[in-house]
Amino acid sequence: MRIVALAGGIGGARFLRGLKEAVAPGDEITVIGNTGDDIHLYGLKVCPDLDTVMYTLGGGIHEEQGWGRTDETWSIKAEMKEYGIGPEWFGLGDRDFATHLVRSQMLSAGYALSQVTEALCVRWQPGVRLLPMSDDRVETHVRITDEEGTRAVHFQEYWVRLHAAVDAEAIIPVGAQAAKPAPGVLEAIAAADVILFPPSNPVVSIGTILAVPGIREAVAAAKAPKVGLSPIIGGAPVRGMADKVLAAVGVAATADAVALHYGAELLDGWLVDTADAAVTAAVEAGGIRCRAVPLLMTDVAATAGMARAALELAEEVRAS
Repeated sequence: MRIVALAGGIGGARFLRGLKEAVAPGDEITVIGNTGDDIHLYGLKVCPDLDTVMYTLGGGIHEEQGWGRTDETWSIKAEMKEYGIGPEWFGLGDRDFATHLVRSQMLSAGYALSQVTEALCVRWQPGVRLLPMSDDRVETHVRITDEEGTRAVHFQEYWVRLHAAVDAEAIIPVGAQAAKPAPGVLEAIAAADVILFPPSNPVVSIGTILAVPGIREAVAAAKAPKVGLSPIIGGAPVRGMADKVLAAVGVAATADAVALHYGAELLDGWLVDTADAAVTAAVEAGGIRCRAVPLLMTDVAATAGMARAALELAEEVRAS
């Protein structure tokens, strides 16, 4: 079975770890990773979501944080601070710096981001084929109003420095409309037997992937069953700021509203948590088959159960 998953960072990566446990030997997983969170720091290209997937599946992630490297040290950042070079609000540890140095060196030598990602995965062996959504530069920006006035800030600044403490007024995937899908992305979607929307942020993760021309259209046209898992449980995101960015696009932070935001064009099936079982009828009224199952990723076994439920719903859709 050929499975394609559209994924952001922590939530997507942890789901993918369970998915790997749930699939049969010989099944192939292709991950289309969000690059809208990418940022240039210290002259280096940093790809937080791609790296979180790579580290999580490769056994190098800082488990408690969900991002960055395990057994990290911070000597380079401390030295940069002594030189007065920032930003101080974004944490890059020494081990993490090495990844960004290799990536930036290869990009400077003329390799595309998809080629660089493939090379980095040779070390980490994530057990999936990891593709950036695009080789072109795309950055998600957030329009806010604070004491400095109305302005647009990089998503990383909004989330990491400002902690999403101010309302997001608009989400702008800068560069997305001029970008092209990375090599292999459209082909993987067309050849898929199942397409999954993990419980990643529907606006700044999966939404940014879908903003690249051709990707949304390819998913909509795909013959494979398309099943998503709600990132909202009981009217709140499990982690992150999905409620803030959903409000910016006029969508309520509820499991059914997110499903209907994607719509029947992109989804055949939708899983909600058992706490939200009452909304299944509203989702199905929108033309999307819906089931309620436990969706808290408390450990790998629980996450694998979520993944199996998604694959079972996909088979149910296929058989109907």
